[in-house]
Amino acid sequence: MNIDSTMAFSRAMIAFICFALLLVGGLLVIMRRRHQYHPNLIGALIGGMLCFLLLEVLPTLT
Repeated sequence: MNIDSTMAFSRAMIAFICFALLLVGGLLVIMRRRHQYHPNLIGALIGGMLCFLLLEVLPTLT
């Protein structure tokens, strides 16, 4: 895939981020159903991943 413009690069990054969030969210739902993890632990994991995502991807998009 050849991405020439910065707008196309931003859209591709956002698409991959949304796909990864759906994938990780599904994984966390499966973990919750099988192992009965506490909802606060799952919320902390999601918050940590979103924080990491913002710190790593935001400088790339700007």
